[in-house]
Amino acid sequence: MLKIDKLNQYYSGSHILRDVDFEIGKGACTVVLGRNGVGKTTLLKCLMGLLPVASGSIEFDGLNITSLPPHARAKFGIAYVPQGREIFPRLTVEENLLIGLATKARGETIPPHIFEMFPVLKDMLHRRGGDLSGGQQQQLAIGRALMMRPRLLLLDEPTEGIQPSIIKDIERVIRNLVQQGEMAILLVEQYYDFAASLADQYLVMVRGEVVKSGAGAAMEQDNVRACLAL
Repeated sequence: MLKIDKLNQYYSGSHILRDVDFEIGKGACTVVLGRNGVGKTTLLKCLMGLLPVASGSIEFDGLNITSLPPHARAKFGIAYVPQGREIFPRLTVEENLLIGLATKARGETIPPHIFEMFPVLKDMLHRRGGDLSGGQQQQLAIGRALMMRPRLLLLDEPTEGIQPSIIKDIERVIRNLVQQGEMAILLVEQYYDFAASLADQYLVMVRGEVVKSGAGAAMEQDNVRACLAL
């Protein structure tokens, strides 16, 4: 579904992404691991079109989307949950969710499965997003992305600053989405145990390069945890 070929990106003269290559398929969760500053967030922003790429190509479902703007990628079915959530704090939970329908026809409403995945959002539907806890805001950010029924979901460190009980809820939701077989998920994460529990395949980045990759089931055997200390 997604094919990345020799992707390069620079920032203020620094080479941030270095010939990044990988492919992911439908019905699978691919995790990208690495320490802070290795280019993980930059990679997701390039995939979403928020940053231009210096060279290389991005194909989605056989279509070259390298030069397409973010809204066009969203229409093709790519959804992005950024690090830090970036919900609208003065809008209600309901209004935040409805923004996720921007690529859909007028008149659509919040589907029941959003509240089945995240019951707290139904309970707090008329509260402002800024009044929610960090974990609740993360659930809102994921729910907003899922409103568009994406084919590819990009998640940037969804466990950051989140209490353990909500991490378990988010893990359950991601696993269920993958098991349905219709969506590809690209998960950027530093929390090894969370990533390992969900990974169908993994990539480890160091200084902008993919230095190790393989099947999620082989992460312990491949000593991936030690790679994160590099």
